[in-house]
Amino acid sequence: MLSRRELIRAGTLGGLVVVAPGVLAACSDDDPPPKSSPGGSSGSIRLVSSDVKRTAADPAAVAAGTAAVLALGGGLYGQLVGSDNLAISPLSAAVALGMTVNGAVGTTRDEMLSVLAATDVKGLDDGLNALTAYVESLAGPVPDEPDAEIALDSANQVFGQRDYPWESAFLDSLAASYGAGLREVDFERATEQARTAINGWTAEQTHDRIPEIVPKDALDESTRMVLVNALYFKAPWLEPFEESLTSEGPFHLVSGEAVSVPMMQGGASYSEGAGWRAAHRYYAAGTLAMTLVLPDEGAEAALDELVSDGHLAALLQPASGHVSLTMPRWELLVSAPLSGALAELGMASAFDPDRADFSAMTAEEELFLSAVLQQVFISVDEAGTEAAAATAVVAGATSAEVDPPLPLVLDRPFVFVIHDTEHGTPLFLGKVCDPR
Repeated sequence: MLSRRELIRAGTLGGLVVVAPGVLAACSDDDPPPKSSPGGSSGSIRLVSSDVKRTAADPAAVAAGTAAVLALGGGLYGQLVGSDNLAISPLSAAVALGMTVNGAVGTTRDEMLSVLAATDVKGLDDGLNALTAYVESLAGPVPDEPDAEIALDSANQVFGQRDYPWESAFLDSLAASYGAGLREVDFERATEQARTAINGWTAEQTHDRIPEIVPKDALDESTRMVLVNALYFKAPWLEPFEESLTSEGPFHLVSGEAVSVPMMQGGASYSEGAGWRAAHRYYAAGTLAMTLVLPDEGAEAALDELVSDGHLAALLQPASGHVSLTMPRWELLVSAPLSGALAELGMASAFDPDRADFSAMTAEEELFLSAVLQQVFISVDEAGTEAAAATAVVAGATSAEVDPPLPLVLDRPFVFVIHDTEHGTPLFLGKVCDPR
């Protein structure tokens, strides 16, 4: 009897891809809004929608969604952090995997839920649905600031093999919890056209910040489904940095080399803990913030462990004071394959064609995840922040002011988190080792 790997090579099994792009932006006011999806680069693709309407979000469930994002973000950070720049979107990845776990069964489902700090699929779905609704509620004009506006949108879409027997309960779950319908494409006979449609939809939703989340080698005729989440955020700083105060200054790399980079200066809220100090800079309206964490000299590894061991939320607590902050402008484009990291975190069976069980998606073929990819762009300057993230999961067949402390100068590698201020949900997380 042929093994599943042999069946894959023989072309008798199908594959699955999950894409979760997210965008964060705050610098310019002239970016165009996302285009409508039915035409353009997506082509004339038939939309197969479940009759189930999206479930109304329960605010009490937000905590479960935040817990999933925090757990996933800390875990991925611990697996991926090193001496190079790192940028990930825990929220985007969590939503992508949340959609995927609705099709998982048995050990595969249990492992995925464990990585997402969830006990059951419904609780995870409810949590991510509520969290997404809350995040989107932060968008809109800023009160008392007529020229300031926050854009924060999340969109989900499923691309499935044309005329394929998907389980109706799976599609109903995606519609109810994630508002996602299914667009039919032909991976078997028109793989490149399908890839172009997926990348086109993603680019539209992310304002062209992620133009190609699915590379040419990610899909083939065995692909059966691509699940996509897109996240977009744009907001200015509550208090912009004064451009006239920006000047060249040294930044010390991991190697010990000092490089000259533009260093901005401005005020920030402040907090500290054992082995680290943090600055908190708020975006307009104060509902979203960037926390920047500088480890003490010699405590770099301890800070990385703190983030990865489930204590990320402790770094985002309300500040206890104020600080004069000096920090670099930076722009990063980071691509990170997440498959190995997720397998190490405990969901190894999802990537094993001999053990994966996604039979809740379809009874036609045995599916497994062949890759999880993420790409993040982030740019930080005097006006605000712009960032984009995309995650692709590929499955193959089968307070009162106090005296300020000393100035905080981010002139060596530091951790950054972009998060909401009420729940501390990390939209973007990373480490700047070289801001050039």
